[in-house]
Amino acid sequence: MAEYGMALDEDRLEDWVELFDEACDYRVVTRENVEQNLPNVLMWCDNKNMLRDRVESYRNVNLYNPHYDRHVVGPLRIVGEKGGVWTFDASYSLFQTDLEGNTRIFSVGRYRVEARLSNDSAKLKSVTVIADTGTVPSLLATPI
Repeated sequence: MAEYGMALDEDRLEDWVELFDEACDYRVVTRENVEQNLPNVLMWCDNKNMLRDRVESYRNVNLYNPHYDRHVVGPLRIVGEKGGVWTFDASYSLFQTDLEGNTRIFSVGRYRVEARLSNDSAKLKSVTVIADTGTVPSLLATPI
């Protein structure tokens, strides 16, 4: 998860995409929806090509408020392993700094991750970002 956060913080979104398996699932949901078992999502990409498209759109199509991200990721808590796929949780805080130097908390919550580990690397099969609130202070342009 250190590389996950650093790739986003350093605007290496293409490298971030490469952390994922081809048949991956990335979604941003709210804690309230998880607790109530509601299917609503703030963002959802159900394969690596959708992640690539999201990055391409961010880079070349959409207009957004330029900012710098800073992820603070807590220690990993291993939840379990099944068939070579490990599940773990980690808390996160995401700060954003605008071009004027103003920093604010953008999102706080936890990651629920499934990853397949090999000898020297891991591929993310599923990342669910569970945000403590559904309030997004501005456009959700970059991944959390």
